[in-house]
Amino acid sequence: SKMAKSNLQFKTNYTVDRYVMVFQCFPTLQISKDEKFIFCTCGTRVNVLQIVTGKIVHSIEQDDQEDITSFALSLDDEILVTASKALLLKQWDWKQAQCTRSWRAIHNVPIASMTFDPTATLLATGGCDGTIKLWDVVKQYCTHNLKGSSGVVHLVEFHPDISLLQLFSSASDCGIRMWDLRSSQCLCVLQSHYSPVTSLAFTPDGASMVSSGRDKICIVWDLKSRTARRTVPVYEAVESVVLLPEDEDFSEVGVKTKEIHFITAGSKGICVLRVWDASSARCVFTQTLPSPPSAGGSEEGGEEYGDPRSLTYCLPLPSSLRLATVTAEHNILLYQLPSFTTQQQFVGFNDEVLDVKFLGKGDTHIVVATNSSQLKVFDLATSSCKILYGHTDTVLSLDVFKKGSLFVSCAKDKSVRVWRQDPDSGQVSCVAQGCSHANAVGSITCSRMKESFVVSGSQDCTIKVWDLPETIPETDGDMFQLTSRVTEKAHDKDVNSVAVSPNDKLLVSGSQDRLAKLWSLGAPGADLALLGVFRGHRRGVWCVQFSPMDQVLASSSADGSVKLWSLQDFSCLKVGEGCGSDGLVKLWTIKTNECVKTLDAHQDKVWGLHATRKDDRVVTASADSNITVWTDVTEVEQAEEQAKQEDQILKKQELSNLLHEKKYLKALGLAISLDQPHTVLKVIKAIRQGEDGAKQLEKTVLKLRQDQKESMLRYCAVWNTNARSCLDAQAVIQVMLTHLSPEELLQYQGARAHLEGLIPYTERHMQRIGRLLQASMFLDYMWQKMRVTGAPAR
Repeated sequence: SKMAKSNLQFKTNYTVDRYVMVFQCFPTLQISKDEKFIFCTCGTRVNVLQIVTGKIVHSIEQDDQEDITSFALSLDDEILVTASKALLLKQWDWKQAQCTRSWRAIHNVPIASMTFDPTATLLATGGCDGTIKLWDVVKQYCTHNLKGSSGVVHLVEFHPDISLLQLFSSASDCGIRMWDLRSSQCLCVLQSHYSPVTSLAFTPDGASMVSSGRDKICIVWDLKSRTARRTVPVYEAVESVVLLPEDEDFSEVGVKTKEIHFITAGSKGICVLRVWDASSARCVFTQTLPSPPSAGGSEEGGEEYGDPRSLTYCLPLPSSLRLATVTAEHNILLYQLPSFTTQQQFVGFNDEVLDVKFLGKGDTHIVVATNSSQLKVFDLATSSCKILYGHTDTVLSLDVFKKGSLFVSCAKDKSVRVWRQDPDSGQVSCVAQGCSHANAVGSITCSRMKESFVVSGSQDCTIKVWDLPETIPETDGDMFQLTSRVTEKAHDKDVNSVAVSPNDKLLVSGSQDRLAKLWSLGAPGADLALLGVFRGHRRGVWCVQFSPMDQVLASSSADGSVKLWSLQDFSCLKVGEGCGSDGLVKLWTIKTNECVKTLDAHQDKVWGLHATRKDDRVVTASADSNITVWTDVTEVEQAEEQAKQEDQILKKQELSNLLHEKKYLKALGLAISLDQPHTVLKVIKAIRQGEDGAKQLEKTVLKLRQDQKESMLRYCAVWNTNARSCLDAQAVIQVMLTHLSPEELLQYQGARAHLEGLIPYTERHMQRIGRLLQASMFLDYMWQKMRVTGAPAR
């Protein structure tokens, strides 16, 4: 093992391999006409997400750092307009991420909604003050100011037949206003909803319209007679309504007639889409959820508006016959019609990331806990995501078994769960759970050698050891219920962290009571035995870990320190200070207690940190909603450094050969390319010491390229500061000043600064030479007098 230790390669640097991207939809999104891009807002930005790759290809940022309140994309995909809290409208060339024009919104309050007409010449904006303004986007002026709505105008839609010049709007007063843009008058108010209208959908012929509301009804309107033709009770607050295309076959979802059928997306809290027949007011199809919650009680509160899995928006992709939906957790799901199968899923984090671990045989996936009851599993190659339902409250911690396909989670719902990922399909299922803690379970750890047990630490101050059966049954039957073989009242406060030693014989726990404790796990079935206590932290202990190499324990605390402890006598071996909650990831050398590298990619506390089994990548997760994968570049950088050194040696050898052969121009060029002033000075000295040195120097310096002369001038300014090299500097300067005009010299990069730097030292050298000259004259005079005085008498 000593041999192995001596060959260990210490890490010195990591670089960002990739970011697991974040986008948030508040609450709408738009899709380009070619159905390749999704547009969604995230604070001060509009992110453009490429559907095929799941990557953000453009990010259009407000330079005034004001949040975007609304945006609209023209139907031809050419124009994107955003409205910000600063009451500015900005028009963008989104492919270049450049703002082409901005103008004052005239609204006195932020804009809540906006839309383009079908020809992309008119833009309607609805304000929070009940006014609607229309803008001629081509001629760039305000054409209409429509007043009469009360409260926030959260919906504006043009009639699909542009020749009618009609605009529909809805505000907080629950009515749908129909405006004639020729006369700027409100033609009528369609009153039937008892809550604000959430969406409007028009039939292709423009004769009918379906509206949805949070009053749990949808209404079919006859736009010719301007009356409600049918009221459809849908029994849930509807956030979005989409009409089924008339010319497609939807018989597999119960569509039998040519009557109007529509899809509703609502807040029932179970991500369900329904298809309704408008003529009979019946639901003909209810989508079945692909991943139903498998724990009892997870349906609770389903009717409540704002459930994380409720749908907030729905948008059709007509040419590919797909449907995009947004959930309250900012997840975007693409469904293929008419089967309503999930085709793609993109996850936008809307909160802190609490933990992250690599998953899969080759660490191809990551599993993430994001301050939510759902777990997210990302395929790192494609960014596609699977959402795991099961826990009923925030998941707090994760750990993965050695083989990488079985992992565990614990949550505020007082339970622990075991999950299995199928190595071939990548599908994940919950295979076991344990529910006997009395409070939130904040930490969990797996056995290190075999998949034999799990240890959890809870806010109820206890540690539980859960034995796993040798073969965990698949999920076809009932889920396996774990029972804890040991429950130990371990600390006086919350248990924040637990870790198992590499040989599965020891357990360490860290607690809010400032202590870390070492336990013997003993044989299967045995109780925990307390072996010792690590005292010394001044605040709660947040994380404890065993060294994979030595009998050493590491602990980190809210007191800003990381301590290393001996497992032999429980003494503190080393203290690393200056670890903080500033979002910096630090790499330390234990031997010298020095921070080798600081990795900066997060703006808030880093809650999760995990390395691959090969130790070549690290993933970090932060409270700023970001996940970063880092690659170890130690060997690459060392190889580059070695190659650089070898190159330098070869060049130095070549340089000495050139000097020996008196090829001064090549030697000078090579020394300048190495950017080594000392070597350049050696060449200059060699030239000056050769035969006819001054002429040779002049000839050589004048043959240099301009960039090389710029370097020479820079070096001269440095050499001139030293009495030993000032004569060489002055010799080069003399050549330059003699043969180059002042205009030419001032064109050189940094010439003014270098020349100014030369003046004071040159004056000092002149004074010194002046004094030397005086002294030498006096010496000469003395010598003459001495000769006269001491001359032999004749």
